[in-house]
Amino acid sequence: MKKIIYILLTVALAASCGKMLNLYPHSAVAPDAVTESDVPQLRVGMYWKVQELPGRTSYIIEDMLGGNLTQKNSTSTIALINSILNAQSGIVEDAWQGAYKALYQVNNVYSVAERLPQGDLRNQVLGEACYFRAYIYLQLVTRWGDVPLLTKNTVDDVPRSPAADVWTQILKDLDKAIELLGDNSDVYYVSQDAAKALKARALLFMGRKAEAAVIADELIALPRYELDSFEHIFRAASNKETIFAFKCATADGSDITLSNLFYSYNHPNKGTYSYMPAPDVMTLFEDGDNRKEITVTTLDGLNFINKYPSGQTGTDPFIVSRLAEMYLISAEAKGVSGGLGRLNELRGQRGLQPIYPMTERAFQDAVMLERRREFVAENLRFTDLVRTGRAVEELGIQEYQQLLPLPESELQNNALLKPQNPNY
Repeated sequence: MKKIIYILLTVALAASCGKMLNLYPHSAVAPDAVTESDVPQLRVGMYWKVQELPGRTSYIIEDMLGGNLTQKNSTSTIALINSILNAQSGIVEDAWQGAYKALYQVNNVYSVAERLPQGDLRNQVLGEACYFRAYIYLQLVTRWGDVPLLTKNTVDDVPRSPAADVWTQILKDLDKAIELLGDNSDVYYVSQDAAKALKARALLFMGRKAEAAVIADELIALPRYELDSFEHIFRAASNKETIFAFKCATADGSDITLSNLFYSYNHPNKGTYSYMPAPDVMTLFEDGDNRKEITVTTLDGLNFINKYPSGQTGTDPFIVSRLAEMYLISAEAKGVSGGLGRLNELRGQRGLQPIYPMTERAFQDAVMLERRREFVAENLRFTDLVRTGRAVEELGIQEYQQLLPLPESELQNNALLKPQNPNY
């Protein structure tokens, strides 16, 4: 951890260097030097760093580990999974270090906002910082379990905190964000609705299903949202389903070029074709499912993820929360007796006929199948399999692989992080 903090302090002292700090110089200003006039750019810097620093593979790591993706010229998902689940993996290291680098900036902004005069600006910035801290820690705790819990920045080495303490902090931050933030006026900025959607996800992951369903149903009931077409959602069109998204705009210099990973040079969009949909993803969709052609496509015998269509020419938004997730949280949380209606509402919007599973297990299987269809390449699959006890059987991994290894470089730089997660 000390290594990460020192790197960021060095970068802050050299703000004239590097694309990101040239674009948003106030994003690295020391908290004591910030004035109220600096806050708008400081906010932009926080959004930018949370979006950019974990790197583009962090946006699909759940799909890589969850069996939705494989590498080109391979049909083996377990080979990709095993290549990632080792302590020397660059993908694991980037995801861990990027999260903590972004957290450093979030905590920095939080400390600045605490000293602002009481009012709407203070509430907005504090609420956004709380949301982003919860967002980052939700990724960390679901992937690594016990992790260092930092609500204030430090240059000292920090040990791992129990996962239970991290979950407590996530809910505390989301409750504060809900209290401080206002309505959703722009899906590319954090709102009270975004904080509620993330809290519903966190509660579901924690097994607190009844509470998750209450929040999900509250968002579903709001007239400003409704299930929309996949074409609108994933072609950057105006839609009523998105709750919060990262813009990842080419004009801003974003490096989150997911689409470039998914297309090949034989496709009009072109790309590196680093990852392709797993074979069973190509057979995932029923006839009439209007998600299929937006989610996957085939050309000249090659299969592609199709949700992010810019290819080499640009970037696409990455949706963090949308209404379909709330429908599926509500369905899963309520079970077959109370949630079947929600599941069938979503299926109907996606062009499918209603289903009527007779047992709770059959219903939960149906919900998990619908979550997979709905959220391919949206970074939810691995956690879904782990939290529902399906990962070992469905992925062919070992029990210990349900947690990621801590990066070896981090263990070498901070002995307080030891021991490594078991069996790595």
